[in-house]
Amino acid sequence: MSESDFSKENDLLHECQSFEDDDKRLKRREKNRVAAQRSRKKQTQKADKLHEEYKCLEHENCSLKKDVEKLTDELRRLTEALKSHESICPLIHCAINLMSVPRPEVIMPR
Repeated sequence: MSESDFSKENDLLHECQSFEDDDKRLKRREKNRVAAQRSRKKQTQKADKLHEEYKCLEHENCSLKKDVEKLTDELRRLTEALKSHESICPLIHCAINLMSVPRPEVIMPR
């Protein structure tokens, strides 16, 4: 085999190896692209799930605030009714009941 034949064969081998390297690189890039798409999709799904959870918690918080407002209003009305009833209630004015039953103080929310 002459030196030029050896050089040609070496060039062909090198070219063949270059095609294999290109093919491997393309496959690796495609695999990486698919993995990146999967990762972005998963991240988007996680963000969507968190957003839905946030909306549910906001709704629940709003509902609970309304409940607190209603209960505070009810407490205020009942406290006022009790105060207006105290002035006419014969049981409260009875000395025996005043001494035997301690009455807890009602604390009004601000």
